[in-house]
Amino acid sequence: AFVSPISDLGLLYYRYYLLDSAVIDNQWCYKLKFKPRRPQELTFTGDFWVNDTTWAVKKIQMRIAQDANINWIDDMAIVQEYTYVDGKQWMQSKDMLVIDFAAKEDGMGFIGRKSTSYKNFRFNQPISDAIFTGTENIVVVDDALNRTVDFWQEARHDSLADREKKIYHLVDTIKTLPAFKSYVDIITLFFTGYKEIGNFELGPYYTFFSFNAVEGARFRFGGRTSDNFSTRLQLSGYLAYGIKDEEFKYGGGVKYMLSKKPRQFAGVGYKKDVQQLGQSDNAFQDDNILTSLFRRSPANKLTEMEQQKGWYEIEWIPGFSNKITLTHNDYSPLGSLNYSYFTNEEKTTIKNTISSSELSLYTRFLYREKFVSGRADRISIGSAYPTVQVNYVLGLKDFLKSDFDYQKVTLKIDDQIKIKPFGYTYYVIQAGRIWGTIPYPLLEVHPGNESYFYDYAAFNMMNYFEFVSDQYISLFATHHFDGFFLDKIPLMRKLKWREIVGIKAISGSLSEANRDILTNPNAFSSLTKPYTEVSAGVENILKVLRVDFIWRLTYIDEPYKITYKERFGEKAITPTQFGFRASLQLVF
Repeated sequence: AFVSPISDLGLLYYRYYLLDSAVIDNQWCYKLKFKPRRPQELTFTGDFWVNDTTWAVKKIQMRIAQDANINWIDDMAIVQEYTYVDGKQWMQSKDMLVIDFAAKEDGMGFIGRKSTSYKNFRFNQPISDAIFTGTENIVVVDDALNRTVDFWQEARHDSLADREKKIYHLVDTIKTLPAFKSYVDIITLFFTGYKEIGNFELGPYYTFFSFNAVEGARFRFGGRTSDNFSTRLQLSGYLAYGIKDEEFKYGGGVKYMLSKKPRQFAGVGYKKDVQQLGQSDNAFQDDNILTSLFRRSPANKLTEMEQQKGWYEIEWIPGFSNKITLTHNDYSPLGSLNYSYFTNEEKTTIKNTISSSELSLYTRFLYREKFVSGRADRISIGSAYPTVQVNYVLGLKDFLKSDFDYQKVTLKIDDQIKIKPFGYTYYVIQAGRIWGTIPYPLLEVHPGNESYFYDYAAFNMMNYFEFVSDQYISLFATHHFDGFFLDKIPLMRKLKWREIVGIKAISGSLSEANRDILTNPNAFSSLTKPYTEVSAGVENILKVLRVDFIWRLTYIDEPYKITYKERFGEKAITPTQFGFRASLQLVF
């Protein structure tokens, strides 16, 4: 969200000074210097040459303002040059970027350098249709990284300077240093949760010990094979034991990469474990030690689940993929939960366990998505377009002794909209519909949060199993001001805190058939009016901490709290109107 010195808003953020004029490549140009009007805004300082007749930028060199509210970067310099080609069009000919990354001032860091040059421009010539197939901006051929030194010496637009040659030698050398290897191992352990030991990765470390109301103290040991074992095949497994329930839990899986172009994976998995239903996909794992330590209420709404699944995934083009999954689940309630439901229309037989088999087709599309790839895995760095996800689920009655047939459709759209210079807004719109008569754990149990950690994908003031629907639509929206207001307050400026506001709302309903199937129709609440919560907070505290203050606007009256106690017991913690949540995040 930096403001460009040549943007329409430039005069609001920069002061300009005319310094010089000269002929450059037979073009008369003027040199202008620019600098920020106010401290700590996301601006640059530098100068540029502009042509006198076309007003095109001939060359610009700039660096970020020294006090800009940005993390992990000590300095950044940019140089861009443009050429007037064949008297027809100004085209970029060079683009150089140097970034000095540093975790703290005067601490260890590294310099990232990127140089790009362009030549051989062609105008008004036919273009093959093959150029427009696919979504990649840049296509990298398979053997690009296996070319010889002689090839690069001939193919480069400019030869390497002595300093650049030394950088290649330095990178190769530093990888062999024990101190550097230890540094990389620590960072990898922190972000992935796994410690690599030869062909095996031990972890995740945060699941070795945890505790809850059903299992008591829980111990777990597990891991997976590393890329040293294979970049195509990954084996994983774990074994856990609860002191209180004296039960072993276990699970394992196999994942295999069938091909890289197109990317295709297949896998199978099995687990028998205790699980918290009603969490978001973003929530900490059930047996994460942080989940145990920072709960707002005892973990007594758990489910024993035995799961068998197989899946196949293909990415047709970057950003567009499908995944087919066949899953069989057996659920048994634990703690204060009760799944009791009638198994016949006469309501003469009752069952308190659930057996379901599902065939699902998941589709994800993100136009022009980009990735940073490793030997096997990769990380998405997003796109300028919204992400669209559609999931269709078909319940298969009598398959592997499944009890129900039903259908589910879910549509989810999320995107980040930059509103310069006021920061950006991240939103998620989701809608779903379920056809069939099934017990409430198979319906849409709206994601709650019973911890003190902020969960962007859940309703943070809603408890688990509080609301259930078979059709719904929801909106999550958070606006990050990136310090737009606080940076203008002298006493707050040095802290570099950033303001955030948000709203989460959902509207839904439940059919009478899905309520009547239960022996206790009041086992949960349905949404008779929209559930809404709003928030305001501060992020970038000490560069890593975020704190949100949240107000729940609906379902907080005393009659509702009494009904909630009747549902989950007197020891259950009833929903509150106000609360705070904290989270750790690494952002620029």
